[in-house]
Amino acid sequence: MKKIINEPATVVADAVRGMALAHPDLLRVRHDPSVIIRADAPVRGSVAVVSGGGSGHEPLHGGFVGPGMLSAAVPGEVFTSPTPDAVQAAVSETDGGTGTLLVVKNYTGDVLNFETAAELAAADGLDVRTVVVDDDVAVKDSTHTAGRRGVGGTVMVEKIAGAAAARGDDLDRCEELARRVVSRVRSMGMALSAPTVPHAGEPSFTLSEHEMEIGIGIHGEPGRHRVPLENADGIVRRLLDPILEDLPFGDGDEVLLFTNSMGGTPPLELYLAHGIAESVLAERGVQVRRRLVGPFTTSLEMQGMSLTLLKLDDELLELWDAPVHTVALRW
Repeated sequence: MKKIINEPATVVADAVRGMALAHPDLLRVRHDPSVIIRADAPVRGSVAVVSGGGSGHEPLHGGFVGPGMLSAAVPGEVFTSPTPDAVQAAVSETDGGTGTLLVVKNYTGDVLNFETAAELAAADGLDVRTVVVDDDVAVKDSTHTAGRRGVGGTVMVEKIAGAAAARGDDLDRCEELARRVVSRVRSMGMALSAPTVPHAGEPSFTLSEHEMEIGIGIHGEPGRHRVPLENADGIVRRLLDPILEDLPFGDGDEVLLFTNSMGGTPPLELYLAHGIAESVLAERGVQVRRRLVGPFTTSLEMQGMSLTLLKLDDELLELWDAPVHTVALRW
């Protein structure tokens, strides 16, 4: 294992400390438990939007803390759910008097711990709602979940819920919009190589030079099948076809297309794949209205990519376009 770390046990705490030093205008950090909080929180009269999960998927979620998106992010250890007391601390630090929306990827540990935190916060008199993201069409259940996994679509839910909160929407409205995004977003990913978790010290799985994993999870969980390596055209179609069939997406639909690196795939290959995806969607009559390309939902250094489609309507488009100022997204 070659990584720029000191001790595997302190990787997340060390990284969070450095992140706060790098972005003092946007973030402040609470340690033990670790919480990444927007610098001006709490914002009185505005719904707080809080998310989090195991580390190793950066910039998700800490990179999306700031005006127009998340009020706080709770980083667990690498590929490990944050504890309920850490989530509860994030809620307490960011509550502006109008409630909190928790955005949770569908992994068993995350769902249990965020729900426990919501119950603890409710006992303190706070209004907390939970929305679970389950956009991965690759498998119905996985080794980490009951039901579909939450993956790249989480970025869309966090952006649009955060924009609604910034617009002044109340908690009911923010929750409804987040659930609307969940109902209209679908994703699927693939891998060419495995990530190495620092405390494990070895790759999560092995692939030969001539193999790829289709439908992979963001923790290295198995996908639909392992197949011989294909060219970019074949890979993109293997990801897009099941996404298009699932909702389904069809002729005349307007979408946001998100082409995501799993961490180890360079921009050259990612833009190449994005161009193919746009061509395939044009063939199907699906109009791409907005794009996001880059490493936004990663799995450490894993080579691979995922595609996400969000079926837009006028309000979702307006909220996606609304101003955002975070480490990883700003316009």
